[in-house]
Amino acid sequence: MISAQGIARIDAAIAKYPAQERQSAVMTALAVAQEEHGHLSTEVMDFVAGYLGMPPVAVYEVASFYGMYDLEKTGRYKLCVCTNLPCALSGAVEAAEHLKRTLGVEFNGTTPDGRFTLKEGECFGACGDAPVMLINNKRMASFMSPEAIDRLLAELK
Repeated sequence: MISAQGIARIDAAIAKYPAQERQSAVMTALAVAQEEHGHLSTEVMDFVAGYLGMPPVAVYEVASFYGMYDLEKTGRYKLCVCTNLPCALSGAVEAAEHLKRTLGVEFNGTTPDGRFTLKEGECFGACGDAPVMLINNKRMASFMSPEAIDRLLAELK
């Protein structure tokens, strides 16, 4: 279900905690599983639960609480726009509307070609760079004006 390299990464995370607290590595395990499978299916989450020795519902709770985990398939590029107040006051609403118009999807939608999924995100801790967008949970883009968004989309295409 998870590659040997993925298991090694999870084991490295487990090793950071006391033996009886191996479930503390759940977030790393979910991230590794999602990297390998693209999203977290019930089967993948059940595997993580079994590997960490925790009830499946506890893994589902973590996966469904945090926006970085995807319980359904997403596009090749997941674009999360922070719409919390500081970003909203600095143009995030306009940035989100520009993305919706340009991509032709609403929040939680994926473009017909499967390239982009648009998500609404919570605070990314970069209020001074607002509006901000997170690409595939790994790359943060700052000061996302409509022009900056168009440049980013062209780069990703």
